[in-house]
Amino acid sequence: MSEDTSATPEDQFVPAFSDAPVGAVLGSLAAAMSAIGTAAIGALMLLIVADVIGRNLLDLPITGVSEIAGRTVVAIVFLQVPAAILQLRLTRADFLVRRIARSSPRAVALMEMCFCLVGAVVFALIVWSSWPKFTSAWASGEFFGVQGVWTIPTWPFRGITVLGAAIATLAALYRVTREFQTLKAAP
Repeated sequence: MSEDTSATPEDQFVPAFSDAPVGAVLGSLAAAMSAIGTAAIGALMLLIVADVIGRNLLDLPITGVSEIAGRTVVAIVFLQVPAAILQLRLTRADFLVRRIARSSPRAVALMEMCFCLVGAVVFALIVWSSWPKFTSAWASGEFFGVQGVWTIPTWPFRGITVLGAAIATLAALYRVTREFQTLKAAP
């Protein structure tokens, strides 16, 4: 077995409630959102396969698949990004981080803190800019699709963006506190 397959306490991003109540609640919420995102991936795959089969074999395409797919992919990202932040699974140069960690764990903790602070700001700005669009879509009954043929409301997708970005902001701020603790404890 390689060393990457062994579980470390850092890999378990949902700490015990008694150890870290905020982390436990945040981690559980992120895990639930990620599970919903994973289920959405499966549902989207089934929908696309059904459309391909219907379109090519039965000459009966499913209306709105491309619109649903376009909106769902964005929703899936925002459902799964908080868990990715908490698990330290966002795109990064792991080989470089591991190499730096061997010589200076404090440097890695400082880099992670900065990375998470920037992430928190970015996700907070997404919440700030998306909230008016969500409330407007909710109030006006905004939809996408072709009226009279096929439509779906936009507010659930906009809501997922706001919720996902808000939880991602909290997850990034939580990681900042964890990295700060690591920074203080590092030699």
